[in-house]
Amino acid sequence: MKLYYSPGACSLSPHIVLEESGLAYEAILASTKSHKLQDGTDFYTINPLGYVPFLVLDDGQTLREGPAIVQYLADQVPEKKLIPAAGTMARYRVQEWLTFIGTELHKGFSPLFNPATPAEYKPTVQAQLRKRFEWVDQELAGKDYLAGTDFSVADAYLFTVSNWTQMVGPDLGDLVHLQAFRRRMAGRPAVQAAMRAEGLLK
Repeated sequence: MKLYYSPGACSLSPHIVLEESGLAYEAILASTKSHKLQDGTDFYTINPLGYVPFLVLDDGQTLREGPAIVQYLADQVPEKKLIPAAGTMARYRVQEWLTFIGTELHKGFSPLFNPATPAEYKPTVQAQLRKRFEWVDQELAGKDYLAGTDFSVADAYLFTVSNWTQMVGPDLGDLVHLQAFRRRMAGRPAVQAAMRAEGLLK
């Protein structure tokens, strides 16, 4: 498999899941700024939407959208228990988290990364994100991970988007359950391997 990624972008989530899975893959850098690969290839010729993550399977089929990719990867290695079994309520809970993170957190950051966003609007965006993260913090009380005691693919996604607050805010330093979760995630060998591969850790 080939995972097209950009360092620290939302593609870090499937990159972490690939490391957790033990599946064979190749990570290919696709700049979100230039939309070119390192060899100069126009990334739009590979993914017409031009964004990451983008997964090319061994048979040539492709998958886009992080939440779909991580579920596919987890289902390839059911023995790793990266996601609950299909059809169970536990699976729907993880899908619920993936959707929440994608729509309420991930997309909420877009104005903060957009240079055209008026400076006076950014505090409003940060305040809205802060409220969402405060709710997540409460949900993590008494839990190691979003789904309880076990890591799931939703945790890789939450870790990835919460990293962005260090660049564009809001400050979440006082959210003790979230910060404990982030430390737990940062200690996982798969997280460290993916971040090191993306040049985010030395």
